[in-house]
Amino acid sequence: MRRQDNQRNRGNALEFNRGQDSERGDRGLKENKTQKERCILVGISTPKVRPWLASEQLAELGRLAETAGAVVTRSFLQRVQNFSPATLIGEGKVNEVKHALEEDNAKMVVFDDDLSGSQVRNLEQRMPGIKVLDRTGLILDIFAKHAVTAESRLMVEVAQLQYMMPRLTGAWTHLCRQHNGGIGTKGPGETQLETDRRMIRKRIQELKKKLEKIEDARESQADNRNDIFQVGIVGYTNAGKSTLTNRLTGASVYVEDKLFATLDSTTRKLFLDGENIILSDTVGFIRKLPHNLIETFKSTLGVAAHADCILEVVDGSAPDYREHLEVTHKTLEGIIGKETPRLRVFNKVEIADEARRTELLQNYPEAIQISAKENIGMERLRAAFKEQLERWKKKREKEAAKIKEVVESPWPLHPAESVNDKSFNGKRDENWREPGIHEIEGN
Repeated sequence: MRRQDNQRNRGNALEFNRGQDSERGDRGLKENKTQKERCILVGISTPKVRPWLASEQLAELGRLAETAGAVVTRSFLQRVQNFSPATLIGEGKVNEVKHALEEDNAKMVVFDDDLSGSQVRNLEQRMPGIKVLDRTGLILDIFAKHAVTAESRLMVEVAQLQYMMPRLTGAWTHLCRQHNGGIGTKGPGETQLETDRRMIRKRIQELKKKLEKIEDARESQADNRNDIFQVGIVGYTNAGKSTLTNRLTGASVYVEDKLFATLDSTTRKLFLDGENIILSDTVGFIRKLPHNLIETFKSTLGVAAHADCILEVVDGSAPDYREHLEVTHKTLEGIIGKETPRLRVFNKVEIADEARRTELLQNYPEAIQISAKENIGMERLRAAFKEQLERWKKKREKEAAKIKEVVESPWPLHPAESVNDKSFNGKRDENWREPGIHEIEGN
């Protein structure tokens, strides 16, 4: 039986395999043709953000920059009490970064915190010829590069427009703008700014309507799969969700050791002891993700919301795996019900030391330690799937029995039919008539 399941899993992946080599080749050619930009990273540590956490976030920003195709030459981490309203960091640090950019021949600086439109403009004025980005802008650039399906492209465009709109101020400073509110000082620049914002709002509405149609189609697909056990795979980005999907189903979902290597949700079939199970891999999560970006991509998590079981994949080798868990739980709040069963696996245990594996076993005894890459722990995970599948079957049987009981139960008597004749002393009221329209006789 197991051999048949493995053969079916491999056969199921053949259709998906077509075009994968060409797709990867196209990605490689694009990356080779595009010259990598050199950049410098800037992070901030405040009383609310401890230095060690700020350092980890800055390291993650470096991985995001590498995923976007940039080369990080150096990083700066400044400890401040409050953000500078003009440039986010102090003037001294701005000059230090400017000098480093000249030394490293870098043309881009990326901040780990969100920048307002005025802050971007002020920084660009102080560092002429330098591209200024923040964490959200960098993530959106990665999303735009990795979006493949029509749905993900629409969502990326919505997120980009929402990100762009508050940053339009100053984009038309070369035209005459309103100054001091004086009479006759409102020029075409201000009018153009308002026009652009109105066009962006209109475009966002159009895109959201298209996304609603796609969401309706996904709802219909989910309804058609109600008779098949569905597992939604969720977790922090680069935790190994796609690698695990490939290991279980024999598919060839695109895998790369980068953040947000896959943006679109993928659905594959797993054949387990003659039973069909649907695995749905969702987009990964990351810390400091803006709320509007989460809202935009929430529809991609719909496959997890309709799942009968949630498989949470955690990178067991990550030094900050606890924060990865917290980010995942916060992101899923309001999307997945608490009553939905959950399985947790710690992936990449092949590169975790003995102390970390012992720590995970003591703190999370119910979790399964696996290695999707080295095929470790897969039998135990399949056994957990089978256990959840049996529970799901029993639950459906109970629900079907309740529905059958309601359908086959005798209908209650009509109130008029349930009246006891004894209350009328065995006689009907002489003035009683059948319901309907009757002619009233005159006196």
